[in-house]
Amino acid sequence: MLPEWLELSLLVLVGFLSGGVNAVAGGGSLLVFPALLGTGLSPLAANVTNAVAQGPGFIGAALGQRRDLVRNGSRLLPTSIAAVLGSVGGCALLLTLPGSVFDAVVPALVGLSAVLMAFQNRIRAWLGNPDQHGPDRTVLLTAGILLASVYGGYFGGARSVILVVVLVLTANAELRILNAAKNWLSLLGSLVTLVIYALLAPVDWAAVLTLIPSTLLGGYLGGKVARRLPPALLRWLVVVIAAAVAVYLAVDRG
Repeated sequence: MLPEWLELSLLVLVGFLSGGVNAVAGGGSLLVFPALLGTGLSPLAANVTNAVAQGPGFIGAALGQRRDLVRNGSRLLPTSIAAVLGSVGGCALLLTLPGSVFDAVVPALVGLSAVLMAFQNRIRAWLGNPDQHGPDRTVLLTAGILLASVYGGYFGGARSVILVVVLVLTANAELRILNAAKNWLSLLGSLVTLVIYALLAPVDWAAVLTLIPSTLLGGYLGGKVARRLPPALLRWLVVVIAAAVAVYLAVDRG
């Protein structure tokens, strides 16, 4: 256990960093999760507390990229519905299944997201529709967002990484436009988990209230930064974060 003042300082710092990382590339919740464990919370309590605390950071990120969000157009409606339904399903799994079931596949899922992101241009060419101004693969896009949101409702770590990978592989637009959609879909999923976990899970509300202001500020500033990053740099930042998250989860499980 850390001294109380150090716990508070640590949570404020990692909250700010996670909000910024989530806005830019995703995976920031993996900074908060071990910090919460360090305060003495159980893994389950740390997981649900982390999920509840991440939501406001995506509000800031969505506001910071609101002009890019609007440019997503008609893809926002079906993906938003999929994000809500998938998040509800993921929360239901968390509350009914043993944690060992999902723990076994989480590292592989996140590692796969890093591979997909690294080779997304080649994969898009293999799929036969590399033109970013062409039509979306709507069915694959919606199904992918649904599955990614189920994952996010169960274990929030790296949800936004997987969401942006799905968007890049199935939707045709510049990465910063899709990154804005990722922040919006992450916000919807976070709001769903916030409501469900608040009612049914062991949330540490003192930690949540400490994290919310810093994640909100970090998300807003991170959204501004994301609009100015070159697409290639943003993509490889996602790859690096996803790979690091996969290693962390695999080592933690071991």
